[in-house]
Amino acid sequence: MNYLNTEEAYLLFQKAVKNNFFVDKSMLIAAVSDRIGTDSGYLCITRPRRFGKSINAQMLGAYYAKGTDSFCLFEHLNIAGAQACQRHRNSHNVIFADMSRRPDFCSSYQEYISAFIAGLREDLEEAYPALCRKTYHSVSQMFRDSRELFVFILDEWDSVFYQDFMTDADKCAYLSFLRNLLKDQPYVELAYLTGVLPVAKYSSGSELNMFDEYNFMNDTVYDLYFGFSEQEVRALCEKHASSVSFAELKKWYDGYFLSDGGSLFNPRSVVKALARGVCLNYWTETGPMNEIANCIEHNTAAVREDIVKMAAGIPVEVELEGYSASELQLNTRDEILSAMVVFGFLTYYDGYLRIPNHELMEKYQRVLARDSMGEIKEIVDSSRQMVEATLAEDSDKVAGMLEHVHDREISFLQYNDENALSCVITLCYLYARKDFIVEREAKSGKGYCDYLFLPKRSGNPAVILELKVDDTCDNAIAQIKKRNYVQKAEPYANEVLLVGIGYDRTEKTHRCKIERIESVNWKEL
Repeated sequence: MNYLNTEEAYLLFQKAVKNNFFVDKSMLIAAVSDRIGTDSGYLCITRPRRFGKSINAQMLGAYYAKGTDSFCLFEHLNIAGAQACQRHRNSHNVIFADMSRRPDFCSSYQEYISAFIAGLREDLEEAYPALCRKTYHSVSQMFRDSRELFVFILDEWDSVFYQDFMTDADKCAYLSFLRNLLKDQPYVELAYLTGVLPVAKYSSGSELNMFDEYNFMNDTVYDLYFGFSEQEVRALCEKHASSVSFAELKKWYDGYFLSDGGSLFNPRSVVKALARGVCLNYWTETGPMNEIANCIEHNTAAVREDIVKMAAGIPVEVELEGYSASELQLNTRDEILSAMVVFGFLTYYDGYLRIPNHELMEKYQRVLARDSMGEIKEIVDSSRQMVEATLAEDSDKVAGMLEHVHDREISFLQYNDENALSCVITLCYLYARKDFIVEREAKSGKGYCDYLFLPKRSGNPAVILELKVDDTCDNAIAQIKKRNYVQKAEPYANEVLLVGIGYDRTEKTHRCKIERIESVNWKEL
């Protein structure tokens, strides 16, 4: 068998359960089982890469499929206590398919879909020999003539959309095939699709509008089952003695939201960090990360300001309606930003967009240095000089470089509010992130300092930067001392540079003052 009641889902989920970092999401089975055999049995759950879609699809396939006894696999999981679900265990004909798999040397959509259809036909003829006596022009007719009911679990349903050989006509043909296979068919007990892209229910043909879609923007039902909650990450930290603390994991991989506002972590990155004992960029290495840049470069002017603001830690207020497989042109700002949420590159909650976490912030810094960012790139390119001037305590040069950036004809950097000054500082100091951990609005001492630069290696001083509009640099440094912002830098460096930056809106001038303090004098502040 290729897809019908195979052991594939069982064996894959069995391996997942044995993983030391397995997190029990089995109650998803109860939530999905309620849909089996009902007119709401069409479910599409989309999430970014590596957010648990495939493991959950394998879990459902292992639980529902005839031909295997999965009792021992689930007896210690949460679903074992859901008695109402036991009648579904290993009692359904399941078509389980990983749609990201392609034939060897596949170079066209026709080769891709023909191989899938051939596998379905072979399975049906083997399971129901009577079907061999008739010639069928559609696989859906074969399913009907079997007079059986089926659960379809199609993992990564949209993967073919990313193939270079796919034309617009091919995409339409694929949607039509899925419609003919699944829509209004009496043999469909449940159709469960996963992918990155929502189904194209917003397209003019509404080919798959029978599906209920649940994605990062609208899921209030299944959100707990994809990604790790804060409680689950804390439990993993307690279970596995690791050099990585919960606080580090939260900084690097938190930043997504459950529908109730709770924290949601990137699961792959959490597992990798705990297994390797160090927080690094793990998730963004699993796919073509230049998708971020590609999204932006489709309409740089429309989203450039948004990206710079979010890189400066400023949430962007916007109303987003959604994004589907039929909207791959990315012609408008809303389409681009919606796509970036769908891909997991941005997080959207309560009407605001944000860059989720440190893992992704590192990647956005590279995007800001791309040629397509125009004058923004020029500012970023000069940021090394800004860092060097700061470390050399050349306050005049720091003020002069800020003046130069402000004098450019970039509208959203013209200090209409204090956020604009923060954007300028972020761009001018972007190079600092090479050697420093840069925190914006960092909690320290008795308040929040504007910028905190913590050295990644010994030898460099820490830097605490405070911004003032229509106020003096002396007052900025006095605030750093009075509120004991230095406290946060103490474990990282023997010296700290206190940097006060002021902007006078009347004179339209910048000023800077830099003061170096050694650790032996910190307690005197």
